[in-house]
Amino acid sequence: MSLLAHPAEDPADSRTHLLNQRTADRYHAAVTDSVTRLRDRFATTDRPFTGVRVDELAPTVAAVDLDAPLHDPAAALDELEHLYLRDAIYFHHPRYLAHLNCPVVIPALVGEAVLSAVNSSLDTWDQSAGGTLIERRLVDWTADRIGLGPDADGIFTSGGSQSNLQAMLLARDETCHRELARDDADDTESADARRAALLPRLRILTSAVSHFSIRKSATLLGLGADAVIAVPVDDTKRMRTDALAAELERCRRDGLIPMAVVATAGTTDFGSLDPLPEIADLATRYGAWMHVDAAYGCGLLVSRRRALLAGIERADSVTVDYHKSFFQPVSSSAVLVRDHATLRHVTYHADYLNPRRMVEQRIPNQVDKSLQTTRRFDALKLWLTLRTMGATGIGELFDEVIDRAADGWKLLHDDPRFEVVVEPQLSTLVFRYLPGGTQDPDPELTDRVNLHAREALFASGAAIVAGTTVDGRHYLKFTLLNPETTLDDIAAVLDLIAEHAGRYLAEQPGAGRPAPALSAP
Repeated sequence: MSLLAHPAEDPADSRTHLLNQRTADRYHAAVTDSVTRLRDRFATTDRPFTGVRVDELAPTVAAVDLDAPLHDPAAALDELEHLYLRDAIYFHHPRYLAHLNCPVVIPALVGEAVLSAVNSSLDTWDQSAGGTLIERRLVDWTADRIGLGPDADGIFTSGGSQSNLQAMLLARDETCHRELARDDADDTESADARRAALLPRLRILTSAVSHFSIRKSATLLGLGADAVIAVPVDDTKRMRTDALAAELERCRRDGLIPMAVVATAGTTDFGSLDPLPEIADLATRYGAWMHVDAAYGCGLLVSRRRALLAGIERADSVTVDYHKSFFQPVSSSAVLVRDHATLRHVTYHADYLNPRRMVEQRIPNQVDKSLQTTRRFDALKLWLTLRTMGATGIGELFDEVIDRAADGWKLLHDDPRFEVVVEPQLSTLVFRYLPGGTQDPDPELTDRVNLHAREALFASGAAIVAGTTVDGRHYLKFTLLNPETTLDDIAAVLDLIAEHAGRYLAEQPGAGRPAPALSAP
C-alpha cells in the first residue's frame, strides 16, 4: 500500500481526492511526495536535457490508458517520472542557453503552491477578496517603477503576447474614438459604418525585429498583417528614428492613420533597446499611441541599469513579463496603461458576474479591465518574491546575467571560430560558427554547419542553444537568464558547438577522414 493511502479510505472513491478539511492530510502527503521527488531531480540533474527523440517518447505517452486510473498519487508520480520528469527541459541548468526561459526563485514557487491550492479566480471581488487588492497593489508598484503617473492602471495577463494584444486593442479603440469624434461625416451614417471605414486606414509602426505578436494582434483585431509597418533597424538592431519619422510622414501624406508606434525594450533575438525618448517625441508629434514592449527588458526596472529605460515613462501602455527577467514561473505578465480610463474598451458587464451597480458601489472587479474572465492569482508569486527578496535582490540577479553576456561577447568577438552579430545591451548573444575560421565563408555551407551543430548539441542533451536568422542566414543564439551560468560554461558550450561543426565538416565529401567522436562533457 502506498504511504499516501489511508486504510479507512477507498482510493477509487473520487471524494477522497477533493481538497477539503477531511483530506488535508492526504493533500499534505501527496504534495510533500511530489516536492521530495523534485528536490532529488533538481539536486542530481547534470544536463539540461536527456536528448530523447520525439519518436522515442511519443509511443510511451500514447500507450497510457487515460480511462484506467491508478487511484494513487504516488503511482501517478512514478509514471510521470518516465513520461515527463526524466526528459523535461530543465531551465535551471547553467548550460540551458536557448530561449527566454528563466530559472525561478523559491519564494515564487511558494506562491505557486499557495495560489493553486486556494484556487482564487481574480475576475471578481467575491471570488478573490485580498487577492484582488494584492494584484492592484503590484500593478500600482510596477506603474510607479515605470513612471506612468497617478492615473495609471493595468492588469495581470498570461504573457507578453496577450499584453501586447490588449495594448493594441486599446490603441485601436482610442484612435477610432478620437477620429470619430472629429469626423464631419453625415450624422445619418451609423457610427459602426464610420468605424468600419476607418479600420483599413489604421497603421501600427514597429521595429523590423519586434515580436511577432504585434503582427498577430493586428490580424486578430481585424486590421490585417499589412497594417503593420516594419521600421528598419540600425547596426545595433535598434529602431531607426529617421526611418520612423519618414514612415509617419508617409502615413500622413497617404491619408493613413498611425494608430500606434510600438517600441521594444529588449527584442527577443538581440535584446536591443529602441531609443525610447526619440520615439516618444515622434509618437506625440503624429498623435500615435506609444506602446513599449518591455517583456524582456522589464528587469531593468529593478536594475542598476534603470537609466537604459529612460523614456518608458512617456508610454501610453507597457508590457512587462515578470516570468522573464523577474525570475517568476510562467505565467506572470502584465499590461500597464498611463490612463486608467482607456481600459473601458475591454469592460463588459454581466448581471451574473459584474453588474453595473458594482461600479457605483466601488466594488473592485478585475474582470472590468481584462481580456480574460477566469484568471489565476499569478500576482501572488511576485508579491512573495518582493516580500522575501526585495526588488534589489531581483535586480542583482538580472544584472549578473547582463554582465555575463558582456563577458561572453568579448569571448566570441576574440574567437576566430565564430562571428558575433552585435554587442549586447541585455543578455542575448547572436553568433555563428565560421567553417575554417574564414571571414568570407560559403553561405550555404555555413548555414548547414550551424543548423547541424545546434541540432546535434540538442540531441546530445549536454547544452541547449537557440537559433534565428539574420539577413536570411542561419545563426545561433545564447539567451542568458541564469546567474549560475559562468563564463566557463559559455566557453565549454562554444567548444561543443565547434566540435559538432567540425565533425559535420569532416564528414562532407572530399573532406578526408571524419573527426573523432565527441567525448562526454
